[in-house]
Amino acid sequence: MSRNEPLICSQTMDLVRLRCHPTTPVHCVRGVTVRVGWHEDGMLMLIFVLDGDLTSVRIPAPRPPGRADGLWQHTCFEAFLRYPGEPEYCELNFAPSGQWAAYRFQRYREGMSPVPEVQPRLTVGRTEGRLHLEAVVHLQGLPLGQPHSRLQLALAAVVEDVYGHLSYWALRHPPGRPDFHHPAAFALELVGPDVS
Repeated sequence: MSRNEPLICSQTMDLVRLRCHPTTPVHCVRGVTVRVGWHEDGMLMLIFVLDGDLTSVRIPAPRPPGRADGLWQHTCFEAFLRYPGEPEYCELNFAPSGQWAAYRFQRYREGMSPVPEVQPRLTVGRTEGRLHLEAVVHLQGLPLGQPHSRLQLALAAVVEDVYGHLSYWALRHPPGRPDFHHPAAFALELVGPDVS
């Protein structure tokens, strides 16, 4: 597989590893992984696991579940979704606080608007050295353009340490500064069920 070809995931829960952007190294995180697949009724399931010294990671305190802006400014897990060939995409932010956000973009970083219809189910847990966040998202409420048998994803995480430094993790980083929206970041294709 060439560097620019997408990873193809089946209908099972496949495991992928995120990479830290080379300009934002962090010593308190050993790695970030994501399990990706389909939940019942065609819902997308994402299970993020941050592995590291959690005493050195700034983890947002629990809040009442609901929509909130600016989650990416602190420790947060993210997914960007689009159908192949479509300029429209959606950004989903999942915070360990239990809060979330969803945005629609008409094209690369343009035409941003909130998507209030999307209400993901989040489950957050901690074990020694690991932070887990499970998100289940119904795709029907997402404005993604023409339905397709494959869904393209850019998976990412922002990790804040106790000193306020941010590190940026993604499945694939485009050249230059961290940019989760970049078309090259959509490095994973998830095969059906019917995701319309």
